[in-house]
Amino acid sequence: MNKYESVIIINPNLEDGANKALIAKFTDMINKDGKVESVDELGKKRLAYEIKKNKEGYYVVFNFEAKPDFISELERVYRITDEVIKFIVVKKEE
Repeated sequence: MNKYESVIIINPNLEDGANKALIAKFTDMINKDGKVESVDELGKKRLAYEIKKNKEGYYVVFNFEAKPDFISELERVYRITDEVIKFIVVKKEE
C-alpha cells in the first residue's frame, strides 16, 4: 500500500452538517480499501481564481494509505460529487 494526500475543495455554500456528512462519506470510502491517517479541515479560504462561480472554498486534506488501483475510483467519486468543486490526489514519497 502507498501513502497518499488528497486535497478537496467543497462548495462553501453548504451547511456545516452537509460538510461533515461529505467528509464522513469520503473517510468511510477510503477506510474500506485503505486506512485514513488524518483528516484536516482547513475551513473556508479565498480561492486564487473563481471556480464554478465561487470565490471561496472549504478545504479538506486527507492523508491515507491505499492500493494504487483505488485512486482512480476515488477520483471518479470526487468528479461525480456535485459539492466537490476541485480535488487533487498526490502520492507521497517514502
